[in-house]
Amino acid sequence: MLLVHYFRAMWGIVGRELWRFVQQRERFVSALVRPLIWLFVFAAGFKSALGIAIAPPYETYILYEVYITPGLLGMIQLFNGMQSSLSMVYDREMGSMRILLVSPLPRSFLLMSKLLAGTAVSIVQCYVFLAVACWYGIEPPVMGYLWVFPALVVSGLMLGALGMLLSSFIKQLENFAGVMNFVIFPMFFISSALYPLWKLQESNEWLARLAAFNPFTKSVELIRFALYGQLEIGALYFTISSLLLFLFIAIQGYNPSRGMMVKKRGR
Repeated sequence: MLLVHYFRAMWGIVGRELWRFVQQRERFVSALVRPLIWLFVFAAGFKSALGIAIAPPYETYILYEVYITPGLLGMIQLFNGMQSSLSMVYDREMGSMRILLVSPLPRSFLLMSKLLAGTAVSIVQCYVFLAVACWYGIEPPVMGYLWVFPALVVSGLMLGALGMLLSSFIKQLENFAGVMNFVIFPMFFISSALYPLWKLQESNEWLARLAAFNPFTKSVELIRFALYGQLEIGALYFTISSLLLFLFIAIQGYNPSRGMMVKKRGR
């Protein structure tokens, strides 16, 4: 097959996912309501928990912009990665994914295209969230909106690959919802999305160690530093390594000779 065929297939998958997102207004609103509630309501309760002894207005600036906002960007991508994988479970059984998986294109290429599509949707959500957050007085450096883009791409791919990994081994749509909650909430709360790692270490040493090795923590740190024009090289390496690992296992799971396909024939 020619390169143009691969490009058309990838653009078709990405464009279809973006069009579905635009058409599903409820999905768009629900994706923003969750982080906005954390930003406007729950984050106020973390002032005393963080214990930042800085005079206003810098206290609010550090709390919301440096700590909470990057964590909520990670939350958007985490939930979107799981939701995209949830749709894959449905599409694999009776939707477009069922047809794509039997096309002459390599299965790994199709899964990567699907992953890119989900990441593109999550990035759109993140920038809309940042635009809404500006009304609340959260204004990172102007160049930060550009610097954070590569970080959102890498973190979105990693979290989407994690969701794809889970979807490759789950046969029924009903089971995936329970697995999502089992994965999402521990990853989110045992991370630096809401608290800095040094604060977790003051509270519980083991909890801080778990958070330090949490892939979601690394993605949040990557976003946090990038939003202010800095590169956290350790977080970047960890996130890319997790992405490659999750994607490799997911591709194996969607392999009809060794993944979920062979499990179905064995039932």
